[in-house]
Amino acid sequence: LLPDDRLVYFNALEGTENVEVSIVAEFGFVSVNDQTRVLSLGPAGPADQPSWQRPSPLRGGANVDGSDSETLLPGKQLSDAEDTAGNDGALFCADLVQLADGRIMAVGGTDYYTEPCLGAVFPQARDVLSGFDAEFPLPSNFGRLGVPDDIGVVELEGLKDARIFDPNDNSWTQTGKMSQGRWYPSLVTLPDGDVFVASGVTKLLKPVYTGSLLGGEENGLANLLQSADNVRISETYDLQSGTWSENGEQVGPLHTAEKALPLFPRLHLLPNGQVFYNAAGQAFNPFGQSYNQAQWNFVSAYNPATQRWNDLGYAGLNVQLNQLGLERITSALTVTNPDLLEDLTGSVGGLLGNLLGNPLGSVEQVQNLLGDLADPQVVNRVLGAGFRGSTFSIMMPLIPDANGEYGKAEFLTAGGVLGLVAASSPGSYLAVPNSRIDTVEVGLPEGGDDVVAGMRYSSRIVGNFSGPRWYPSGVLLPDGSVMAFNGGNRDGVVLPGLDVPVQLSERFDPQTETWQPMATSLNPRTYHNTAILLPDGRVLIGGHAPINTAYLFSLNLESLGLSPNDGRDPSFEIYTPPYMYKRRPRIVEAPAEVDHGETIAVQVDDANAIRQVLLVRRTTITHLVDGDQRTVVLPFQVTDEGQLSARIPANAAVAPAGHYLLFVNRQASDGSGMIVPSVAAPVKVRLAGAAPQTLVRR
Repeated sequence: LLPDDRLVYFNALEGTENVEVSIVAEFGFVSVNDQTRVLSLGPAGPADQPSWQRPSPLRGGANVDGSDSETLLPGKQLSDAEDTAGNDGALFCADLVQLADGRIMAVGGTDYYTEPCLGAVFPQARDVLSGFDAEFPLPSNFGRLGVPDDIGVVELEGLKDARIFDPNDNSWTQTGKMSQGRWYPSLVTLPDGDVFVASGVTKLLKPVYTGSLLGGEENGLANLLQSADNVRISETYDLQSGTWSENGEQVGPLHTAEKALPLFPRLHLLPNGQVFYNAAGQAFNPFGQSYNQAQWNFVSAYNPATQRWNDLGYAGLNVQLNQLGLERITSALTVTNPDLLEDLTGSVGGLLGNLLGNPLGSVEQVQNLLGDLADPQVVNRVLGAGFRGSTFSIMMPLIPDANGEYGKAEFLTAGGVLGLVAASSPGSYLAVPNSRIDTVEVGLPEGGDDVVAGMRYSSRIVGNFSGPRWYPSGVLLPDGSVMAFNGGNRDGVVLPGLDVPVQLSERFDPQTETWQPMATSLNPRTYHNTAILLPDGRVLIGGHAPINTAYLFSLNLESLGLSPNDGRDPSFEIYTPPYMYKRRPRIVEAPAEVDHGETIAVQVDDANAIRQVLLVRRTTITHLVDGDQRTVVLPFQVTDEGQLSARIPANAAVAPAGHYLLFVNRQASDGSGMIVPSVAAPVKVRLAGAAPQTLVRR
């Protein structure tokens, strides 16, 4: 959602309609770089006036000089990697972040090619195959079945590129490249406006990086050690220079800040400035290629100051790792960790010391973990614990304490598929209805039994969905509730096109911590569905770009009750929450730009009726991921002049610089108890030291 309320959008997996036999055999040749569009809905309200604009360049402009693909063998003799200029810079599988000045940065993406490739080994094969259908046409009832122009085994390689969309002129330009190619990375804005990136995979299907080693490149050994795993090195983007730097100290080919993470890990910025990993993400690594994915079950926090990770707990379970001496357990299990011996010795020694020195305490932890075995919540707790694939992770509203400090963050995880500790990827196939809320308290004094690096982790079970739901899109509304839209009843990546769409939307009530059925969506939307909050409080819903049916060609089995799988859905629909039908408060005047720690005046139509003032960061989402998603409740009071006097957090880790929506909430006057938000006013939280900026509204 751009600062001028337009939306920049791309729908990926371009070219799936060109697959004739198998997406695995052909997509490296027939795929197309994704196009972008800018959508305007016109003035807020029910009389939307949608219109489209075309950015320049349409495809985002990655790889303007071509992509140096990391093929399995040096020389690329068996690959067409150097002959696919039309699909070596796709936005597909890039992550997005809105920079402090309102521009959008897309990081990573996809370089498609085929390796091995029949056309590369025997170029004349392309002419033979492409002419086969003309010479021997198939009966019409065979539909699109035919002989592809080229066959082989597709590769989806992560890009090192980063590109920036400028809403002032609808243009895409290149910025600095990362050191690592990343497909499915995650981005988080840091308190100083710089951007943190983690995870991704350099090669999806053939993750054995022998090419650079055999080719004699200086980083060949480091690449080889990266084989069969996701990218463990994180990087930070310097907003001022437009360049990336690797985090941690380099020790030979190793890095001290390495971390084993799933693809598109669910990351959030905590109020203490650390980056929280919430034990969720995408597990789309065919054949379980990520050998250390058991580590994904541990929630962790990255400290940008020390450039180190600390493990806080086992996701969903109230086990205090430091009481067991295991606060460095994932580092101890990472074979390329340069501090491996120290972390392994400390973890084993700490565990044995605690078990031998305090056996009763260990038994007590197990009892606290399991609780009453007759309690039905125990089943939910066990099923809901550990890594969760293909689910959202919503940061619930940050609420100040009596001193105006933000010392606690809560995160709602719901649905998805279970990781089953160390099950092979893409996941466990069957979706689940389970939900939990994870809590991280920050700023605590060191030394407590349940405190790690000044943080305390805990988790609680909340109500389930009405049924299993894979790949739901979650949206936090300004009334504090969470809406879940679309998805399927089982993993549509394991067996694409064989899942049943879930069109019933559901609402999470933060008071009762239960889900309630709401309206049914107009179109079935499974893989790559999206949902985004609009400034007037409605939700825009789009997407649905499935992989070809069973990894073959597009075959629609919708008549059997399964998801439509004959192409991408280009349509959008809008969900209108019930509060839109109540009498809403109105913001008359609010500042366009504010500074951290500033007290601002907000003029509304009835100040005495207002119950909350809050900042909602503008959404920048792809693949269920928005690392900057946050809602910040502001302390306020009503002045003698009938205005609201609200305070912007002084702590930039609570509300990082950037563009927000300012809402005010009142309680419905009809006695229903419903929270009713206003239409939002645009507010920019300035970056420290940045000059005022005026955005051209188009």
